[in-house]
Amino acid sequence: MRKILSIAVVVVTCSTLSSSAVAAEVGESDSFHGPTGLQLYSLRNVFKDKGVAATLDMVEQWGFKYVEVAGTYGMSTKEFKAELDKRGLVAIGSHFPFNRLKDDVEGIVGEAKELGLIYAGCAWIGHKKPFDEQQCRAAAAVFNAAGKALAEHGLKFYYHNHGYEFYPYEDGTLFDLLMAETDPRYVYFQMDVLWTVLPAQDPVELLKRYPDRWLLFHLKDLKKGVPTGSLAGSTDLTNDVALGTGQVDWPALLGTAQKLGVKYYFIEDESPTVVKQIPQSLKFLGQLDF
Repeated sequence: MRKILSIAVVVVTCSTLSSSAVAAEVGESDSFHGPTGLQLYSLRNVFKDKGVAATLDMVEQWGFKYVEVAGTYGMSTKEFKAELDKRGLVAIGSHFPFNRLKDDVEGIVGEAKELGLIYAGCAWIGHKKPFDEQQCRAAAAVFNAAGKALAEHGLKFYYHNHGYEFYPYEDGTLFDLLMAETDPRYVYFQMDVLWTVLPAQDPVELLKRYPDRWLLFHLKDLKKGVPTGSLAGSTDLTNDVALGTGQVDWPALLGTAQKLGVKYYFIEDESPTVVKQIPQSLKFLGQLDF
């Protein structure tokens, strides 16, 4: 009898562990498997008002495990990393200024290593408006050199689109030229969904056009009714709305991204109501079905 009870306990325990192992993490559903993280730039004003510890406490309470770093708010990289570690937060990537990619790759490597990053990116190409072919080719050369140097230290480089790259060029856009001129061995991309939809691009088609180049995502929705077609690389911050309430077809987009093997999905919310919107976005992702 004791033997039978022991077997039963083992079976129940294994069943419980198995159920726990497959339970969705924050921002995941039965269809969308993430992993979902937070771009800490979303909370830039909260960091300034409440400090690093209180802000990271909030990130932990929301249930995030993965973050993309955007500055260390007066702390050294080692100090900031220690605060992340206290809360079980894992820094995956960070954006670095374009000029540092040209002039200070070794410095970037040092900071990335101290933060424990696996990816180092760039979110803005310094340029004179309008962005043009010459500036695009020059940026591609910087990305190739920086990407190769970072790869030698075990880091992957990525570029985050910002909207101005979609000026027409030949049969496509300057973004197509940037893709063509960058070395796929060393240069990957992060799709910012709002900065893809606002310039009237189809994010699903863009994913399919370059299926092997997308490494990361910024999950960001564009307010309904906002006209698309802008190449300015900027919009009113109130146009950044909770996921699922805007113009983006998330089931189609995330279903495609998941099939193509995008590695991490970071919510980035630049709105003035970010603290309210992040839980709404997480709830939407947790119920997503496709």
